Amino acid sequence: MPKTTSTPGSVLISLMDEYQLNPFSLSKAISLSPSAVRLLVIGKSKMTVPTALRLAKLFGQTPDFWLDLQRNADIKDAAKDEKLSAILKGISKAKKPAEKPISTGKVKVSRKSTLSDKRKKAAKVPGSKAASRKKKGSKR
Repeated sequence: MPKTTSTPGSVLISLMDEYQLNPFSLSKAISLSPSAVRLLVIGKSKMTVPTALRLAKLFGQTPDFWLDLQRNADIKDAAKDEKLSAILKGISKAKKPAEKPISTGKVKVSRKSTLSDKRKKAAKVPGSKAASRKKKGSKR
């Protein structure tokens, strides 16, 4: 098996030789046009997810194997691009902002009023049922 830095086409050629397949028989086996297979083999076409799924099924690898080959080939090609290299030289690494110090001040915590809080407030209001109960000394 070729190195992982190979292109999908070169690995495909190697596997076609190993399994004694020609582009036409391969295209029939994976239901892809012979021209699509030929373009992939010569590197004029990129590996797609559907093709990776088909080849993985046929040769017993994972689709990721084929897609990783394509990704690595794309990265290698992009590294050779002079215009992109000039752009990359002008980009500096992002820096995280300094963290804010943690405040040591008191934090106000609001609490929800409970039913007993409401009864206490009502007992203070003159003329309310709660106030009249309090006078009589009866509990609810």
